[in-house]
Amino acid sequence: MSSDQRVSLRESACTTGDSRAQDDNSPQDGASSGVSPRPAERGDAEVAGSERILADDQEHVFRGWARQVGASSLAVVGAEGCWFWDHDGNRYLDFASQQVNMNLGHQHPRLVAAIREQAGRLCMVAPQFAVDVRGELARMIAERAPGDLDKVFFTNGGAEAVEHAVRMARLHTGRHKVLSCYRSYHGATAGALTLTGDPRRWPNEPGIPGVVHFFGPYPYRSPFHATDERQECERALAHLVEVVQLEGPGTVAAVLVETVVGTNGVLLPPDGYLAGLREICDQHGILLVCDEVMAGFGRVGEWFAVDAWGVTPDLIAFAKGVNSGYVPLGGVVVSRRVAGTFADRAYPGGLTYSGHPLACAAGVASIEVFEEDGVLDHVRRMGSEVVAPSLRAMADRHPSVGDVRGRGLMWALELVRDRGTREPLVPFNASGPAAEPMARVAAACRAEGVWPFVHMNRLHVVPPLVIREAELRRGLAAVDVALDVADSYYSGTP
Repeated sequence: MSSDQRVSLRESACTTGDSRAQDDNSPQDGASSGVSPRPAERGDAEVAGSERILADDQEHVFRGWARQVGASSLAVVGAEGCWFWDHDGNRYLDFASQQVNMNLGHQHPRLVAAIREQAGRLCMVAPQFAVDVRGELARMIAERAPGDLDKVFFTNGGAEAVEHAVRMARLHTGRHKVLSCYRSYHGATAGALTLTGDPRRWPNEPGIPGVVHFFGPYPYRSPFHATDERQECERALAHLVEVVQLEGPGTVAAVLVETVVGTNGVLLPPDGYLAGLREICDQHGILLVCDEVMAGFGRVGEWFAVDAWGVTPDLIAFAKGVNSGYVPLGGVVVSRRVAGTFADRAYPGGLTYSGHPLACAAGVASIEVFEEDGVLDHVRRMGSEVVAPSLRAMADRHPSVGDVRGRGLMWALELVRDRGTREPLVPFNASGPAAEPMARVAAACRAEGVWPFVHMNRLHVVPPLVIREAELRRGLAAVDVALDVADSYYSGTP
C-alpha cells in the first residue's frame, strides 16, 4: 500500500455505518456489526474512575509474565464484537482475540444469554452430579471429534487439560516419559511448563521428571538443513525416530505436539508429518496427544485442526475457543481405548469446577452459533480470499517480511533484518532495548486503532473468527502501515 493510498485508519474507525453492506456473506448478525463502537463522552467522575482502576491494578493485582513495578496497563471498560475500548475513548480492533481465545468475539448476545439463563436456574453443581448442559456439551464435542474420541474430561483451562492428558497417557501405558517440541507452549502449571519448549520454561526449572524435548518441523528455519517442506517432513520424522530409539521406546508414554504451533510461530505441520507421528507412535505403543488449546474450535477453519490433515490422535487437549473464554473452560477429548483403561479403575484426578454449568452453557451456545452461522466456512473464506493474498502482497512490498504462513484465521509474519541471512528483526527471546523494533511495530498498529499479537520477531494475525471482511481489511491495512517501521531496521538487499 503506497503512502498516498493509505487512509488514516484512526479517522476511518470513527465512521458509523454498518459494514454488512460490504460483506453480505459474513456470519451471525449479533456479534460484530462492523461498526467501531463509540464510547460516550467522559465526565470528571469517569476520569477519576479510570485513575482508580489503574491504581488498584498497580497496587493489588499480581500479574503473570510481567514485572510487578512499572508495568503499563490499559483500563478496558467495554467491548463488543471485534472491538474493545478504554476510559479515554480509544477503540481497538482486537486482532489478537485477547489471548487467541475469543473466537466469537466480545459480548456475543447468544453466549451472554446462555450464561444468564443458566445462572438463573443452576449456577453450580459438583462434577459427580449429572447436569444437562455438561452432558450436552460433552456429546456435542464428541460428535465433532475425529475417530473414536468420544469421552470428554472437563478442566478449567488449557494447562490443566495438558496436565490431565499426560496423566492419562502415563497411566494407560504404564510408562513415564513424554516427548514434546522445543518450539511449543503448553501452559503455566508445573507439568505444562516443563513440557513447554520455549524460554518461559527456563526460570521455572527444574520441572517434572520424564520430559524430553525434540525438534519439530520449521521449514523457514530448518534445524535439519532441509531445502523444501517434503524434505523437512522426512528429516523431522527421522529425527523423532532417533530420539525415541535413544530414549527407549518402552519408556515413552506419549508424544505431545501442538497440531499447529501457536505462540511460537504459527508453524503448520508439513503434509505427511502428523501421519508420520501417528505411524511412529503406533509402532511403539506410544500415545499421540495433540494440544489444540489455540488451534481448535475453528481457528484454522476446522472443528479440530487435526481434521485438516486427516489424522486421529489418542487424546486432544482443548480450551480457549470452546466457548470463547466467556467462562473458563478446557478439557481432554479421550479415545475409547484410553477411556477403557479406567472402566474398572478409578481415574486419579478431578477438579471442583470440572464442567462448570455456566462454562458449559456458553460452550453449547457457541457450537450452535458455529453451526447456524456458518462460522467454519467464513473462516476458510476469510483466510484464503482475504488474509493470504493480503499478507503475501505485503511480503512483496516490505523487505522485512521474511516468511508468511498460516491457515484459516491463524497467520504469522516473520520479520527479519536481512532476507538473505534470515537474521530476525529482534534476537531470540529479546528483552529491553534489544526488543525495541518489535515494540515499535506493535505500537504502530495500536496507533492505527488495531491491537496486535506479537511474539519475539513475529506479528500474528489472529482476529475473532466472526470478523467481517471490512474489519479484517482495516486490520490488515494497519499491519501494512506498521511494517514500514520494521522496514526501517532492514539492512539486507531488498
